[in-house]
Amino acid sequence: MGSPTLFFGAKRELREQGAKDAIRQVAERVTSGRGFELVDVEVKRERGGHFVRLYVDKPGGIALDDLQSVSEEVSAILDAENPIESSYTLEVSSPGLDRPLRTESDYRRFLGHLVKLSSYEPWEGRRHWMGRLQSVDEGTVTVTLEKEKGATARIPLAKIAHGRLEVEFK
Repeated sequence: MGSPTLFFGAKRELREQGAKDAIRQVAERVTSGRGFELVDVEVKRERGGHFVRLYVDKPGGIALDDLQSVSEEVSAILDAENPIESSYTLEVSSPGLDRPLRTESDYRRFLGHLVKLSSYEPWEGRRHWMGRLQSVDEGTVTVTLEKEKGATARIPLAKIAHGRLEVEFK
């Protein structure tokens, strides 16, 4: 029989994942209704409650007024539906210039941009790439490597642990 600590720890983790899923659903409803993109949801347990951070974007960039309106509506719905068993702090933010790339559609949207990628395990002898995003085809990302005289790397999306835009100043 498993230890009670592990049982209760697993139960709390499941409950917290359920809260995160509920928060994501609320945030998706609010953002998609405005034509915005919900980039990510973070939920962290803190002393005295939880910290909930939503990353929201839209083509051309998101404005402070947009973030405030999303925050107010999501907060009102979360207060009414109460998916979090304790008090919480809600922050709604832009993903920033170095926004994360998570889905195939993210990679497609940012074709031609400079990206930094890391894999879970070595792929073709390396774990890190930086270059210009050339294509996304059949679950594989092709990047022209900036510091390697136009060499290209083809990395399966399933192997990418972290993808992020690199900030470029022109």
